[in-house]
Amino acid sequence: MPNLSPTLSAAVSEALRTKQPIVALESTVITHGLPWPQNLELARRMEATVRAGGACPATIAILKGEIKVGLSDAELEYLAQAQGVMKVSRRDYPVAVAQKCDGATTVAGTMIAAHWAGIQVFATGGVGGVHRRLAPGADLDISADLPELARTPVLVVCAGAKAILDLPGTLEWLETHGVPVIGYGTDEFPAFYSRESGLRLEARADTPEQAAAIVRAMWDLNFTSGALLCVPVPEESARPRDDMEAAIGQALHDADAAGIKGKAVTPYLLSRIAELTHGESLAANLALLDNNARVAAQVASVIGIS
Repeated sequence: MPNLSPTLSAAVSEALRTKQPIVALESTVITHGLPWPQNLELARRMEATVRAGGACPATIAILKGEIKVGLSDAELEYLAQAQGVMKVSRRDYPVAVAQKCDGATTVAGTMIAAHWAGIQVFATGGVGGVHRRLAPGADLDISADLPELARTPVLVVCAGAKAILDLPGTLEWLETHGVPVIGYGTDEFPAFYSRESGLRLEARADTPEQAAAIVRAMWDLNFTSGALLCVPVPEESARPRDDMEAAIGQALHDADAAGIKGKAVTPYLLSRIAELTHGESLAANLALLDNNARVAAQVASVIGIS
């Protein structure tokens, strides 16, 4: 843990002391994912899902420069309504802390604080990855989530990478940098909104026990990377792959035509895809977030058993 240690909530402190399972949760989904009050409802629902699975939820954020691992309900409500909240990845921690900012942690930012606190399992929606090029010859854009997965030993339970990304390129990057990618009840890399991508995975686990065994073996071998446990979106909420690819293609074209660049690309694409699918992509996103929290609680409960 760093000299400037995160502040642990009473519930997280007690869970660590008594060796109870804990699941970390990110906060950018609250501040940059949904409008008020749906964002607060989602945050509360994900925490309730983790508790129902027998684990302690630990939503991570920075409030007035203080790194918080585990938020009270009042803090969740504050964050859900706060304006001008920073998105915090690895590079942003020093600025957020020194300038006493409010910050919402990305996948990478959440992994860092979870590891500092001794939390091994983290549930999110989809991880960042290698971006699709909006135009021929455009610079290659790689999310900070990927190098964090290669260096920080936390299991990330997700529905794969966000479907707006270059999924084959993302898988190739993860393979090159030694990050295990495990399909949960599937042989394919999920495509976020869709259950299949056509990209075959080398590792599969069908139960929390099988997933936990792979992760424990990785850390027992002194590997220092994280791992991805990829859980397909529930069948009743999944969208056809071809339909989603059409919407993504249109959204990418619109982003390029509008000159959208940098950090603005992902939120624009997600919002535009929701418009093009008449809200069906958003419904799938909410369903997979809740499902991932449920699976993460089950796996966290097993990982702690030696």
